[in-house]
Amino acid sequence: MITFYGYDKCNTCRKAKAYLNKLGIIFKDSDITTAPPSRQILKSLLKNSDYKMTDLFNKSGEQYRLLGMKDKIKTLSDAEMLTQLAGNGRLIKRPIVTDGKRLTVGFDEKVFSKIWK
Repeated sequence: MITFYGYDKCNTCRKAKAYLNKLGIIFKDSDITTAPPSRQILKSLLKNSDYKMTDLFNKSGEQYRLLGMKDKIKTLSDAEMLTQLAGNGRLIKRPIVTDGKRLTVGFDEKVFSKIWK
């Protein structure tokens, strides 16, 4: 089962959902702002991907700026970053799409067509 961690008011998430629907891919929708992925899920996803911990942060987001994450992220351990991300879904770059083995962060049509075909 594919899980789509996104936010309904996010244009990028809407584009990603539309693309998955166009491909006929069925997914479970999870609101990343009210039910962000847990520390354990995030850690597991990163372990099986080429993404780095810092790739999960929504660097253009309001929460990232308000919390001063640009400077903080340089000194946080991976465990501390996981705590921040799991505790505040608005810090996470969206959407996150995963089937437990494959992972995409954000939406890039070329990446989606390769991973989610």
